[in-house]
Amino acid sequence: MAEKGENVGLSFYAFFANKNDNPELLMEAATWWILTNKLDHFEKAVKIKRLIE
Repeated sequence: MAEKGENVGLSFYAFFANKNDNPELLMEAATWWILTNKLDHFEKAVKIKRLIE
């Protein structure tokens, strides 16, 4: 956000490498992102920051 501004988007995949080397953690993140918070695939980074603060 510091480099790209307030409108930068974020996906939960951004927290993982481009491989499925920890499926349990990936599913935990997906559950939090999609089921718990009802977020779209891409969300504004500022929105995610507010959720985790």
